[in-house]
Amino acid sequence: MIGIYRIAEKNIRIDSVFQKVHDYCIDYRTDGEPDFTVTTVQDDIELERTRSKKSGTETYYPDDYIEELAVYRKIAEKMPEYDTFLFHGSAVAVDDECYLFTAKSGTGKSTHTRLWRKLLGDRAVMVNDDKPLIKMTDKGAVVFGTPYNGKHRLGKNISVPLRAVCILERSHENRICRITKKEAYTMLIQQTYRPEDGAALAKTLMLIDRLADSAELWRLGCNMDISAAELSYNTMKG
Repeated sequence: MIGIYRIAEKNIRIDSVFQKVHDYCIDYRTDGEPDFTVTTVQDDIELERTRSKKSGTETYYPDDYIEELAVYRKIAEKMPEYDTFLFHGSAVAVDDECYLFTAKSGTGKSTHTRLWRKLLGDRAVMVNDDKPLIKMTDKGAVVFGTPYNGKHRLGKNISVPLRAVCILERSHENRICRITKKEAYTMLIQQTYRPEDGAALAKTLMLIDRLADSAELWRLGCNMDISAAELSYNTMKG
């Protein structure tokens, strides 16, 4: 199964075993010439399944779903060549600026951006609710929607300049403060896909460093009430 998709300004030719990969990426289809090719075979699917088991994921998923993960991993391995990397977070855009929320799994990233949408209505647009791509440019970071946007498929095929990265923590009382690059760095590293290839990994670490220098960095202690969205939005918008 073959298709070409434009993701984060690159035309990617995907040669897969199953059709589901292409159904998943349909909104990103293009007729342009590919910048690079990603190919998956059955061995890649089995390797991805082994990785999932090692990470503690015990639920059985069919091969076509596992292949989607294998394809995105291969894309993420290649993207640092183009000053782009995969980041685990929920990205919402307001007035053409992107706010990227990140935290350990289960903290409430998606819940918080849902509260932003409830608070701001149509002004708040989901860019990607799970694994956006971030490109570093001379003007700063740009966040791209991708087909890989979480179980609720919240996201759009758009790109938005990044204004802020906000690290979420659970708290009974809402509070927010600016933090330094040093304070944010460990979480930024943890939430970034780190390639297996040595050169790609070194490039990714450089890109994270540039991200930390270019975007506002915040820490938000929040509950699950809309007041948390009011506080975070009103503070970060400046």
